Amino acid sequence: MNLIIPDEIIKQANISPQQLLIEIACYLYDKKIFSMGQARRFADIDQITFQKELAKRNYYIHFSSDDLKKDIENIG
Repeated sequence: MNLIIPDEIIKQANISPQQLLIEIACYLYDKKIFSMGQARRFADIDQITFQKELAKRNYYIHFSSDDLKKDIENIG
């Protein structure tokens, strides 16, 4: 699935496309829709950078045994 967001909307929001991806990834991680691995890949950033982005938004890292299983499955 492709999602097209017009450049005009991005400009009006005063946000870069990369920053929008990070915002979405952080939100979906916080809502426990994405695992950390899924979220950081969606945002196309490394894990440490993603964790720093979470901290900027006062989102806490939640890492359960289910998250670990999902990350292990997504490695390959």
